[in-house]
Amino acid sequence: MRELGVVHDGFTFPIINRAVLLMRSGVTHGQMIHCNATKMGFGLDLYFCNTMIELYCNYGCVVYGRKMFDEMLVRDVVSWTSMIRGYASRGSVDVAFLFFSKMRTENMEPNFVTVIVMLQGCSTFGGVIQGKSMHNYVIKDGFLSDCSVQNSMLTMYTKLGSVGEVETFFGDTGKRDPITWTVLINFYCFRGDIEKVVDRFKEMQAEVELSVETLTLVISAFAKTGDLLQGEKLHCFATKVGLCDEVFQTSMLDFYAKCGELRHSKRLFSEIPQGNSITWSALMSGFVQNGHFSEAIALFEQMQAAGLKPRTAILRCLIDAYTNLGALQLGKSVQAYLIRTVICRTGEDNVQLHTSILNMYTRCGSIRSARLCFNHMTIKDMVTWTSMIEGYGIHGLGCEALNTFHQMVKEGMTPNDVTFLSLLSACSHSGLVSEGCEVYNSMKLRYGIAPSLDHHTCLVDLLGRCGKLKEALSMIMKLAFNPDSRIWGALLAASRVYGDRKVGKYAAQRLLELDPDDVGYHTLLGNIQASSENWTEVEEVRSVMNEKDMKKTPGWSYIEEKGRIHGFVSGDMSHPQVGEIYEVLGSLNRKIKQLG
Repeated sequence: MRELGVVHDGFTFPIINRAVLLMRSGVTHGQMIHCNATKMGFGLDLYFCNTMIELYCNYGCVVYGRKMFDEMLVRDVVSWTSMIRGYASRGSVDVAFLFFSKMRTENMEPNFVTVIVMLQGCSTFGGVIQGKSMHNYVIKDGFLSDCSVQNSMLTMYTKLGSVGEVETFFGDTGKRDPITWTVLINFYCFRGDIEKVVDRFKEMQAEVELSVETLTLVISAFAKTGDLLQGEKLHCFATKVGLCDEVFQTSMLDFYAKCGELRHSKRLFSEIPQGNSITWSALMSGFVQNGHFSEAIALFEQMQAAGLKPRTAILRCLIDAYTNLGALQLGKSVQAYLIRTVICRTGEDNVQLHTSILNMYTRCGSIRSARLCFNHMTIKDMVTWTSMIEGYGIHGLGCEALNTFHQMVKEGMTPNDVTFLSLLSACSHSGLVSEGCEVYNSMKLRYGIAPSLDHHTCLVDLLGRCGKLKEALSMIMKLAFNPDSRIWGALLAASRVYGDRKVGKYAAQRLLELDPDDVGYHTLLGNIQASSENWTEVEEVRSVMNEKDMKKTPGWSYIEEKGRIHGFVSGDMSHPQVGEIYEVLGSLNRKIKQLG
């Protein structure tokens, strides 16, 4: 346009400013436009100045926007609103309030957009007092009749107010649109109050037309609680009324995966016409959550074949799959890929991703590599520290776990209940009885954390592993809350190791009262009786198992060899090299017997 000598008008540069904003290319392009516009005589044009303030504020250069604002000879409500938005969006709510007051003193009355901007600032960075101050202004100046203002006000109360305040305001609202209901339902979703979500959703159906965004929100809430029945009802309803877009289908895919219904997840995945990386990530995460690690890896290979670049979330899923399969070398290759393509190129320092890699090394048996990974992390959160402590515990390095804990405290991190759970488990696996008891006592006395049943279970396990079965039983009997199957299971396992038939039988009885159909507990009780050569009682246990048709599901073992993962199950003869495998096992057994 410039090369052809076409004369610019008052709309040209504002449109170019919009383009610069959409490009998200940085403030430099905007400054170039500003210079050109000033040279051509548009530097004080009201429309251009307003778009220029918006551009500067959107790129975080509020100082430049303020300078532009101060130099303007004429300002309108858009000028003031743009500056208020700039300050409010950057957390300077107090300055935004000052501008809001000054605007009114200069006889420039705010419009509904200005009010919404102020309410958004209060919701994100403000406090209850500022929010209620805006509420008073909205009522006084009659803005509450505007539905957008009403929804912004409700959003503010969901962020800052109590349940009572939210419900009161919602009850006082006049005309409600789908957004009003969605804001309220989102509030209950965030609180985890699924009963309220269902009730409000039913009320919404009777009052306004539903949107696919609301359905997506509700199904996400059901996914958190694993409410399969409610989710299936919602899916049927959405299909019936035709409210199924790609985002909703992906949310349904994720919902079914979290409920363990992977066949539905796979069917939905095949039905989504152009699945993006989020869709692939949802299914892959579902495979990992449900223990289908080989399928997760196969899906990743399909994704690569389709030419899609994996996002960080997908790579985390892949690392989790390799972690659970014990595939150390394959896990290392993912780390190398991350360093080469994500960290080096983008500079992204993802704490969660690094922590997943740390866990991979820990669970694949390379604690030294885990520590190196831990040491190289520039940012460590509580999950990272706890993972390192847990890793040492898994490897029986209780002293190192304690040292890491003390280092964490020294660096100003406050441990939480999960940290203490990992630390107690580490003491248990290392036989550090006195240290474990000291950690247990310091939870409440020093850090104000009340021990839960999980912490008591760890302590019972610690005492049981060291042969202190009576002390462990005494602790269970003194519990303020009802013991569960895990704590009795810990005592039963210790009884078997130390051959204490009396304590073992008592623990087994308590276990079978809690869960009479658990095949594992019956098997463990039978093993305890067999170790004491009480064959009559062994027969009784087996008879009960036969009557109830109890069959123990055999556990899988995995081994990685030359980049391939091999799975084995007890009594399985399907592996192509089964003959050679059993020959080697027989040779090893003979050598063990020869060595005594």
